[in-house]
Amino acid sequence: MSQVTLPIDHLVLPVTDIDLARERLGKLGFTVAPDARHPFGTENACVFFADKTYLEPLGVASVEVSEETAREGNVFTARNQAFRFRCGSEGLSAIAFATADAKHEHARFVKDSVSAGSVLQFERPVKMPDGTENIAGFRLAFAGDLRAPDFFLFAVERINPLPANRNTLEAHANGVTGIAEIVLAAPEPTAFGEFVCSMAKAASADVTSFGLDVSTGNAKISLMTPEGLEAYFDLATSDTDRGLRGRAIRFAVGDLAVTEAHLAANGVTYTRKGNRILVKPAPGQGVLFAFEETS
Repeated sequence: MSQVTLPIDHLVLPVTDIDLARERLGKLGFTVAPDARHPFGTENACVFFADKTYLEPLGVASVEVSEETAREGNVFTARNQAFRFRCGSEGLSAIAFATADAKHEHARFVKDSVSAGSVLQFERPVKMPDGTENIAGFRLAFAGDLRAPDFFLFAVERINPLPANRNTLEAHANGVTGIAEIVLAAPEPTAFGEFVCSMAKAASADVTSFGLDVSTGNAKISLMTPEGLEAYFDLATSDTDRGLRGRAIRFAVGDLAVTEAHLAANGVTYTRKGNRILVKPAPGQGVLFAFEETS
């Protein structure tokens, strides 16, 4: 019996300041959800999409609580601290995959020797645009590769699901409907193919000119050399690290002209490359954002 590939749930984007991230993302044409705080010292202001994926800009609300929970074995806060120490306060630190059973995924990670630590279960309040509040519950199972200390993957199970009707939060002035591609850079992308495929339950990866592509249930993960980043996204990197780094996100849009008009009206600097609009990292936006029209 073949296994079902896990779909992308969300991306974790550490930011220096939640308010700054909210301002930047708003300028880019994204609708940003109200702030929410985790019980372990971090906070977010998420961007939800119609394809049911989302971005999680992640700030630190309490350094003391975050550090204490990391010392107690909280993988999420420990990884967030490590990323900020090595890479700075902004970027793309993790991909979360959706699962119906995080404990099962944890057992699988342990068996495959890729577990990054204990399962984390928590609840947090969720505010909706109309002012109503719900309690969302999550269970996370973590996977990591010792050769890639600056990036990790985890599976997330929703115990108390987020409200199903998020229509107002999923409508964006820039026309984005979802995440099409997550770009991870490494000098030797093939070294991490097995790790990413195992995490996503993907049967195999497709070899490309500059690395590997791993198809998930709803988006593509591209493992790419620095040369590939420059060729596809005009993004020059000076990484000497042999590990894995999150470098770009490509979004699907319904009408690229709408996206371009919004960016221009808001004074956002961008470039055109073929059928893509590229917006380089800026404060509050730690990685390159690419926008591409989908049929």
